[in-house]
Amino acid sequence: MGIHDEDIARVRSSADLVAVIGEHTEIKRSGRNFMARCPLHGERTPSLSVSPEKGVYYCFGCQRSGDAITFVQEIDGLDFVGAVESLASRYGIQLRYTSAGEGQRRGRKKSLQEAVGKAVDFYHERLLSGSDAAEARGYLRSRGYDGDLVRKYKIGWAPDDWDQLARHLRLSADDLRDSGLGFVNKAGRQQDAFRGRVMFPIHDERGDAVGFGGRILPGHEGPKYKNTTTEAEVYDKSRVLYGLHTHRDGIVKAGEAIICEGYTDVIGFATADIPRAVATCGTALTEEHVKLLKRFSANRLVLSFDADAAGLAAAERVYAWEKEYELDIRVAALPSGVDPDDLARNDPGGLQRAVDEAVPFLKFRLERVLDAGDMSTPEGKARAAEHALDVVREHPDALVRDQYVIEIADRTRIDLARLRELLASPSRPRPAAPQYVSSSVDSYDDDEHEDHRPPERIRLTPEDEAIRLMIHRPDEVAGRLVPVLFGDPIRREAFEALDSDGVMAAADRVGERAATLLRRLAVESSDAEADDVVAGVVRLSADRVVRDLQHRTRLAESPDDRQGFATAIAWVKTQTEGLAERNTREAAVTQLLPWLIQNAEGRNG
Repeated sequence: MGIHDEDIARVRSSADLVAVIGEHTEIKRSGRNFMARCPLHGERTPSLSVSPEKGVYYCFGCQRSGDAITFVQEIDGLDFVGAVESLASRYGIQLRYTSAGEGQRRGRKKSLQEAVGKAVDFYHERLLSGSDAAEARGYLRSRGYDGDLVRKYKIGWAPDDWDQLARHLRLSADDLRDSGLGFVNKAGRQQDAFRGRVMFPIHDERGDAVGFGGRILPGHEGPKYKNTTTEAEVYDKSRVLYGLHTHRDGIVKAGEAIICEGYTDVIGFATADIPRAVATCGTALTEEHVKLLKRFSANRLVLSFDADAAGLAAAERVYAWEKEYELDIRVAALPSGVDPDDLARNDPGGLQRAVDEAVPFLKFRLERVLDAGDMSTPEGKARAAEHALDVVREHPDALVRDQYVIEIADRTRIDLARLRELLASPSRPRPAAPQYVSSSVDSYDDDEHEDHRPPERIRLTPEDEAIRLMIHRPDEVAGRLVPVLFGDPIRREAFEALDSDGVMAAADRVGERAATLLRRLAVESSDAEADDVVAGVVRLSADRVVRDLQHRTRLAESPDDRQGFATAIAWVKTQTEGLAERNTREAAVTQLLPWLIQNAEGRNG
């Protein structure tokens, strides 16, 4: 099977090689030719030479060469026919095939993509003008989405009806199913796959519409998000990234991609003038995603979600990707409990700083473990150091591991030589270190505890203990703590929901992760002293404030501001030291609590 030679020649002569390569790497004129960093093997200095006159490229680094068809084959991992088809679609060239059967197969795939494209237009127009979309338009306006933004991203509205899209498209039952746009119900009628949802169209890297993410409106029943089914022939969530086609120029120019969880987060970054964000579509980041981003010269990936929640398996993948694809993978320094979309609207400068100050993946994981540790006792420091060493031990590079061992020694005040000795010894099985919950992976899923560990072996943070006391002995905690002191948004949500109605009523009012946490803590009795628990929460909050003040000190331009921050840091540290002793604990809590609450409310406000 093949394509007629004349059609191949038309594609070759029509293709703008500089433009095609320029979609994947920054390309600049150098005399009569152009030079670029070669995206086929990844490099820091330009070695790819492109001749637009001859329609050919050559890389002095990896020795790859060819024309536009060859480049598309290499960069997109396509066969010759697929590369020709990709370019033909771009330049509006109708192809003829030497085999009618193969032409029909490829033609059907194209028709399915066209059906998805027509659905994009249908949903978009419905949002703009449909009377039934008024609530959706109001919701989008409340999130800061004006008409220009809605049109740029072709956001739409799926009518809350059975088959309006199916009747509009008039597809066969097979095409409706294989496009992912609908199905045939038990009554034998065609039915739409999406109903009553704000629709975010998903395109592949070439700009072809392949699927949707649909968001339910607040207050309506159903899962918050629903994506195109994985059974659709034109949609593969492990190989597609929302926003890539729209933002690929920004990614190429910066050499960086920001990975989000939500469609609105991607748009939020763009409105904050950071047009290089993409989102996974209801799945974890995969190697195919990483390879796809490398094709657009993304040498630095910034994760803008809780990258710690997937645990050891995710860490091993990240380190392997960093080595194999020469990547720098970091985690954005987002304020706790704040989504990128919210930050984009309320503090776009803060969102930019979060990206600029992104920390290496291992550093992020290490700080999470150490922050969750109890540094008030020698035993607590030892446990924190053991868990921290387990995290550092995951990294394959000995030199990197040693640098982080030094940080553990500084934080825990444990002898560096002893920590290095422990790092060199095999790790012992132990309960997982306490970690914050992610919005992408539920750390309290039943599957996580398939080994049926006894509940008493699951280590709790002071915030967990506070919630557990509020469930079992509320009179001892009520009125002594407030939600703004809780650093983890899931735990804050759970604590805030608890009232006289009981834990099950609270679980009904919160998200699934907070509800799971509440239900888990409800079946675990507590013998903790309320004073110890309150002091523990206050200490965690104070430690976070100190780190925040230290960060603000580094950024302050005024000597008076730096002095003010330094004075506040010294006072908080002095009061925090009083939490370690029982005879000074009550006074320290009395001093710190109102100050911390006022500081948290001021920062949030």
